[in-house]
Amino acid sequence: MSSSRLALESYAEQQRRWPRAGRHVMAQFDDASVVVYQAYRPAIGHFAATHGYFGGEFSLGRMSWVKPNFLWMMFRSGWGTKEGQEVVLAVWLRRAAFDAILEAAVPSTFWPHRHADHAAWQAAVAGSDVRLQWDPDHGPSGAPVERRAVQLGLRGATLRSYAKDWILGIEDVSDLCRAQHARWREGGDAALVTPREDVYPLTPAATVALGTDER
Repeated sequence: MSSSRLALESYAEQQRRWPRAGRHVMAQFDDASVVVYQAYRPAIGHFAATHGYFGGEFSLGRMSWVKPNFLWMMFRSGWGTKEGQEVVLAVWLRRAAFDAILEAAVPSTFWPHRHADHAAWQAAVAGSDVRLQWDPDHGPSGAPVERRAVQLGLRGATLRSYAKDWILGIEDVSDLCRAQHARWREGGDAALVTPREDVYPLTPAATVALGTDER
């Protein structure tokens, strides 16, 4: 088994306890930290894993998307095989910082039940460093499931803080991703081991910002 810092568990066992539908922030977390995932080309990914922060060729001038769902990241990166996404990173963030990110999130599309009109939504987007998207979560095959997964786009001061100040650790988990994908291809869901994830307990402000109080 991998020597990763991530807590790993049978995918089949986790699937039995995960909610099957609805909007849920699924993540690996403890009292101090939350794990999010990103995938980059080697120059950026290796720098981050080596130095413990994002620098070098990493751009602070463009939005950077983080995902707390491991299998959503595997879908997006092709299990670390897509060009420009070969290095998959697990990033341990300060939990208080993750909560602040969630609370500042503004949806990337207009929600009429949250904003009076498009102008109000556009003003909210302009005033926030955090963009929110709810997408279908995905199984190991890449097929979508009914449950929704969150991804968060960071920019500006929030991205600058994320890139260095809020990070507790970074690990290159590319080998883990490819090894587990191979296990899944050979033995199906029963053979797959993934990072343990549970429903993340949201603050009241994050519940409102993310729209998890509505279905």
